[in-house]
Amino acid sequence: MTTKSLSIGARSRRFVLEMPLERPDGFGGVIRSYAPGPQLWGAIEMLSGAERLRADRPEQSLTHKITLRYREGVTGAMRLTSGLRRFAIRAASDPDGSKRDLVCLVEEVKA
Repeated sequence: MTTKSLSIGARSRRFVLEMPLERPDGFGGVIRSYAPGPQLWGAIEMLSGAERLRADRPEQSLTHKITLRYREGVTGAMRLTSGLRRFAIRAASDPDGSKRDLVCLVEEVKA
């Protein structure tokens, strides 16, 4: 099965790939922060939106598909940012194995 690659002009949104930094919190856990990494160009497409209750408060859950140029080593511990928007990477894969595109399924993080 072959998938059609996005044209370079369709990747008009700039993203920053943020790398996780973990340091011990002194109680056996870790404190995770993020450091900015490389800037990437990509396309974003909304997949679904839902409202759920967390701690008896309504919370929005928005999922998106972000298509980037292929790069090695992108994991679910990383995240993408675009302006003030933050996206937690849930899955990242090369859809057809050609190492042209990297498709990331992400959830938008609301502060």
